[in-house]
Amino acid sequence: MPIARRLLLASAALACSFAAQAQVKWDLPAAYPAGNFHTVNLQQFADDVDKASAGKLKITVHANASLFKAPEIKRAVQGGQAQIGEILMVNYQNEWQLYGADGIPFLADSYDEAMKLWRAQKPLVDKKLGEQGLMALYAVPWPPQGIYSKKPLGSAADLKGLKWRAYSPATARIAELVGAQPVTVQAAELSQALATGLVESYMSSGSTGADSKTYEHLKYWYDTQAWLPKNLVLVNKAAFEALDANTRAAVLKAAADAEVRGLAASKKTNSESLEKLRAGGMQTLPPSAALKADMKKVGDTMIKEWLDKAGPEGKQLVDALQK
Repeated sequence: MPIARRLLLASAALACSFAAQAQVKWDLPAAYPAGNFHTVNLQQFADDVDKASAGKLKITVHANASLFKAPEIKRAVQGGQAQIGEILMVNYQNEWQLYGADGIPFLADSYDEAMKLWRAQKPLVDKKLGEQGLMALYAVPWPPQGIYSKKPLGSAADLKGLKWRAYSPATARIAELVGAQPVTVQAAELSQALATGLVESYMSSGSTGADSKTYEHLKYWYDTQAWLPKNLVLVNKAAFEALDANTRAAVLKAAADAEVRGLAASKKTNSESLEKLRAGGMQTLPPSAALKADMKKVGDTMIKEWLDKAGPEGKQLVDALQK
């Protein structure tokens, strides 16, 4: 083989080697189905990063708890088993009370209030995550939460004894306060739990009800707009800092775009999901005055309890929200 050709092949191989070394691959575990608006948004975020980094950073989204179950995702990212992940913040309230702020009934009960709460939360969340070797990228609220039930609800007393899906400390506490039976069921297991009668009632968005085809098993949804919990996308700080400056900028820009896009998608999903519930035979109803008053009492109790546990940080957050 001529020397020139050998040199050409060698330089091509070297170039390929450098390209392979330059490309970084991240795994992104997510708890919700591929078709869920949060997951669709994650995939768009990954695609945006790929494009903006010119293929230097490839992020693979693992939907529907296929890589890690919902409660395991934060620890996996913290420990470097995954470089980036999406969590439901309220799931981690027992670890730090401020993660649970957007699961407190009626503290923030609209999209505007939910994003105002996030702006108040973020500096505190950034500090906490930084101590844990993590970094927040963006947050997107779920649609407003209502109550699903197998029977009509005139007041909170009608929930007494029903098997109630609990997926966070806040939802478990609501069950206690209304006399329901809490059953821990994560999103990926909800369809089966409904089919077997393990769950007879729960609080969640229209989106979760549509994803899990809750209308096949429960026939009532009450639009209490109790809270709008947020999914948070976080990244392992060391993994992020190992990227070159341009790639880091690409990730941050894609994250900012995903937050704006995700909020719009949540609002659109809320309307579409309620239409799907109705098309599936579910009644979507406003809460009666008695049910609304009962749930407001539950909210007042939980805000007081939360402030007692959260201490000065909690007061700082609520004060910032109420400005």
